[in-house]
Amino acid sequence: MKVKISEIKNLGRKALKNYGYNKKEIEIILDVLMYAQMRGNNQGLVKLIGKGIPRDKKAGKIKLLKETKLSTLLDGNYNFGMIVMSRAVELVLKKVKTYGFGIVGIKKTFSSTGAIGYYARQIAKKGYLGFIFPGSPQAVSHFGSYQPMYGTNPLAAGIPSKNGPIVLDMATAAIAWFGLVEAKTAGKKIPADVAYNKQGKPTTSPEEAMQGAIRSFDRSYKGSGLGMLVEVLTGPLVKAGFTGLKEEQGWGNLVMALDPGLLVTKKEFEENMVQLKNQVKKGRKLEGIKEIFLPGEKGDKLTEKNMKAGTIDIEENLLKELKKVAFKKILNN
Repeated sequence: MKVKISEIKNLGRKALKNYGYNKKEIEIILDVLMYAQMRGNNQGLVKLIGKGIPRDKKAGKIKLLKETKLSTLLDGNYNFGMIVMSRAVELVLKKVKTYGFGIVGIKKTFSSTGAIGYYARQIAKKGYLGFIFPGSPQAVSHFGSYQPMYGTNPLAAGIPSKNGPIVLDMATAAIAWFGLVEAKTAGKKIPADVAYNKQGKPTTSPEEAMQGAIRSFDRSYKGSGLGMLVEVLTGPLVKAGFTGLKEEQGWGNLVMALDPGLLVTKKEFEENMVQLKNQVKKGRKLEGIKEIFLPGEKGDKLTEKNMKAGTIDIEENLLKELKKVAFKKILNN
């Protein structure tokens, strides 16, 4: 159903206030959630319903654990993932501006960083290549197994380009965890080939999938390998938990930024990117295909359409649950 964007934002602010966040934190989180919602991404307002995202009572000041001129390792200190990730992007942008490269690792967050394309886009809009890797608890099985082993382990890349960044944002899992939450909320089934139940049998039930395991995005060893790579970058590399081990160290994340000027002139890179985009867009189309889209382009078009209309489509049950959270006092965990 169509709802005014301003109304949805107000509901989001009320919900986040009930979850215990201050004004600055609310705006950081809401901006990320709305970025996803406007693009039709399942990392949006669905995060506010169900168990929701209450502010952790243990949350304290974000700690700097280790730093060099190119790198920083942060202890998120129980802060919400989106808040710590926003801090990491600030730090990596300072380093890449000065040295042409920056890398920031995070440990000890215990919550989602949201639509990671949001952060990759921030870096790309500054003229740098941005890479985002977030970790999360066990939900995805390795190829040949039905035991949850990895997080949904998405990755994002932001590429600076004329007329706006190209942003790849994808899970290495066949379906994101909050895709299961959305399906459960809407009372819908999931595709038959994206998850197993806890007995290792394919299931179309989001509830059974939550108790079982999600498959890799390509249902093969290649997807599992890519999921494992993200697990390494967000676990062992940043001293965070991984594959169910060292869970007390929390979820890990990794942010990198690269100045293309390290290898070519920025003008050369920009010109090459224009040629690359044009070459891909004018590729021969399969039957029934009207337009070839670059990564993130569909979401950009939908966001633009929603902004012009001033409204957004939202699933009816999701809206009902969001209103419940917005107008009900939430007790912090």
